[in-house]
Amino acid sequence: MGLTRRNFLKGAAAGGAVAACAAAATGPADARENKTLPPKATGLLYDSTLCIGCKACVVACREANDTQPEFNTADKLWDTPLDLSGDTLNVIKVYSDGTAEYKDQEKDGFAFIKKSCMHCVDPSCVSVCPVSAMRKDTETGIVRNDPSACIGCRYCVAACPFGVPRFQFDRAFPRIRKCEQCSERQAQGKIPACAEVCPTGATLFGPVGALRDEAERRRALTAGQVTTFSRKTVGSDDVHEKPVAAYVPHTYGMTEMGGTQMLMLAGVPFDKLGYPALRQRSYAAESETLQGTVYKGMLAPAVLLGGLLYVAHKNTDNDHEED
Repeated sequence: MGLTRRNFLKGAAAGGAVAACAAAATGPADARENKTLPPKATGLLYDSTLCIGCKACVVACREANDTQPEFNTADKLWDTPLDLSGDTLNVIKVYSDGTAEYKDQEKDGFAFIKKSCMHCVDPSCVSVCPVSAMRKDTETGIVRNDPSACIGCRYCVAACPFGVPRFQFDRAFPRIRKCEQCSERQAQGKIPACAEVCPTGATLFGPVGALRDEAERRRALTAGQVTTFSRKTVGSDDVHEKPVAAYVPHTYGMTEMGGTQMLMLAGVPFDKLGYPALRQRSYAAESETLQGTVYKGMLAPAVLLGGLLYVAHKNTDNDHEED
């Protein structure tokens, strides 16, 4: 009897069953909890109710990262990106319903929303990267990609629950691109370009803890109440007054996927703005726990490999006997 696909699959199934039993015998690995914020975590607070859709942040991001404009109109007069890409690391989108008469209202209203890297506290992209090209800074928590280490596998693209990392398919020497919170600018004592140019303070930079407090402060205010909003950095003296909008009762990024360093406030439900409800446990914590169970002591992979080699050897012997 030769080594047919059916025989091989039967052997693989048997080997897999034995490997599973071996993994169970070694005992489950300790469940990994979500990782926590680094000590000097920095981030952004985006307040959709303050955004006027001017896209100054998109232009500033292009200049800071030296990316090319994207044209999606026939005349090609204006930079009109429709989504994130290898050249667009930050984009402003718009929600519209019915007559779109009222800003920050779900029914017959409209709202703006920012799309860029969320800088997850426990990022899936870092967890799946086989060469550690995607890394999370141990102090600031900024998630960056090292192009010199990247092998272009695009696991990070598939793993990100927010669909952020993008691959430059149109390049001879492509890269994975995403917002890196203007790390080079921060090293020079500057702040992220999107926050620096925002005229209304819709995008605010600062320590994540302070940004969380500011988000809670705003949500606790009464709709219509006039209050001050900082521009550029949280707690800045550069402020302006504006009536408070009616916020949805949640700060997006506080719990999603174990938390993110990009926080969001809005007057329209986040699922309408392209940010669905997500669980609190990160995908990275769950997948690494499963891997720890299967690969504990390397017993299960060794048993599986041994089983496959046995099946192959047995069928080879059968071939010789038939000859």
